[in-house]
Amino acid sequence: MSKKILIIDDDIDLVEVLRMTLEGCGYQILDAQNGTRGYALIEREKPDIVILDVMMSTWDEGFEVLQKIRSNPSIAQTPVIMLTAVSQQMGIPYAKDPEVLPVDEFIEKPIMPGKLLTIIKKYVQ
Repeated sequence: MSKKILIIDDDIDLVEVLRMTLEGCGYQILDAQNGTRGYALIEREKPDIVILDVMMSTWDEGFEVLQKIRSNPSIAQTPVIMLTAVSQQMGIPYAKDPEVLPVDEFIEKPIMPGKLLTIIKKYVQ
């Protein structure tokens, strides 16, 4: 059975590029363009990993989704890769910080799909 990756990002072009790359490597891709739908998919589908944007409907929607994930015991251990341009666009530096930003990886856009694939493989075998 192929591993499931959920991409929560409102950039449809990015989602499609990632979908083609990751499906080509045998992953099953689920996607949502906002945090509400994405969180519902996490609860229902239990993906093996989540790729999460920050700025969608609001500038901090991804942070809100992340907090909901980490607060729900049934999905709290799901690896989350935050893939975003929030630091560039908001001028606020963010980094992986287990207390402030409890993500497994924090990556600034743009990223080459191959590099993202390497990072995904650290968490999904």
